[in-house]
Amino acid sequence: MTGTVKQQRQQRRGAGGPLRRVQIGNALSAFGSGFTMPYMFVYVDQVRGLGSLAAGMVFTVFALAALAVLPFIGRGIDKYGPRPVLLAGSALAATGAFAFGHATGTPALLVSSFLFGAGVTTCQPALATMIVRCSTAATRSHAFALQFTLVNLGMGIGALVGGQIVNVADPASLTRLFTIEAATFLGLALVTGTARMPATPLTLLQEKSDGPTGLRALVADKAMLRLCLLAGLIFFTCYGQFESGVAAFATDTVGTAPSTLGFAIGANALTIVVLQMFMVRITARRRRTTAMAAAGVVWLGAWAMALVAGLIRTEAMAATVAIVSIYALFGVGESLLAPTMGPIVADLAPARLLGTYNAGYSLVKQIAIAVGPAVGVLLVGSGTWPLYLAAMAGSTLLIVALALRLRPHLTPEQDNAAPAVVRATVVRELQTAA
Repeated sequence: MTGTVKQQRQQRRGAGGPLRRVQIGNALSAFGSGFTMPYMFVYVDQVRGLGSLAAGMVFTVFALAALAVLPFIGRGIDKYGPRPVLLAGSALAATGAFAFGHATGTPALLVSSFLFGAGVTTCQPALATMIVRCSTAATRSHAFALQFTLVNLGMGIGALVGGQIVNVADPASLTRLFTIEAATFLGLALVTGTARMPATPLTLLQEKSDGPTGLRALVADKAMLRLCLLAGLIFFTCYGQFESGVAAFATDTVGTAPSTLGFAIGANALTIVVLQMFMVRITARRRRTTAMAAAGVVWLGAWAMALVAGLIRTEAMAATVAIVSIYALFGVGESLLAPTMGPIVADLAPARLLGTYNAGYSLVKQIAIAVGPAVGVLLVGSGTWPLYLAAMAGSTLLIVALALRLRPHLTPEQDNAAPAVVRATVVRELQTAA
């Protein structure tokens, strides 16, 4: 009876203690990323004096590390659990960050960047899997939304604090910066890597114990493939342009000052922090595919504001308002997506392949984020900004269409369309079976 009461409490609230530690770990990881990511280019180019080519190579290797390790991370999570994988990723990231801050030549920086990128990438699907393991179908959207809020808040605070430490004329300040980041990943291992996961996954999924495993299972899942295609387009069009194509358009085409651009990015983070929990309540009563399509509609408004900014760029104040509006509208769309994307992946995944599905989703995300900036900067840099805005608006329209076309491939429960009474019945039946 005691075990049944405990299971019922977990089903209602999720595994509270471990989930809190996972969320603290998410915040720590985001703080570390925000702490150094904005300054990696400056560190390599100016502080170490190795030039922009070496800095570009560092970022390329960082991205390639993600592509190299993600195909293996999912299998590791499924076989050994998320905790050992998170501990390994934290150790890799801490080693890479510390070595990066002490490296002075290009070869050492490239090796450090690979370790750094591999570690950070390893942590992401492990943390996502831990959130699923510590939440229930009823609390999962809230858990992922809170994760997204903490990540944005952590990165914002990290960038702000890191900016107070950075001094281009003092290489030791950058070394100190990366050393502190290494410490944050050790903190992640200590706080979250030692959290006890529920003995039995709380996923409310019905599955067969046989069938394909690994990436073969993911490829055979048509609904997951459609979701990955949609996710790739989302990350290419929004996150892949956020700090690259749109930033280049704002500074090079519109003539926005870097300080104003920083204010616009701050407006994005503030929008997410203010709206996120409100959006959780809104999306809890609607289909997830509707929320994703709505995010695309909001982003169409952002690209419309970009067009306005390009057309009135000689009017400095009006153009500035338009640029800030772009980033704020991006934030509105992001807050709609946070409670939907992660939970759909979790609901599509068989419990035995949860790590594989999260890693596959992360792989699509990393590829899109790597390709997005290259396309955006190329189009804006060549002076064809109207073509850039048209391409992004077209991609956003495709997001709306793909989100709606995904609906027939999801069950009512996966799309958050099942009546509350039905969902409660399923929970009770699974509790009884457990």
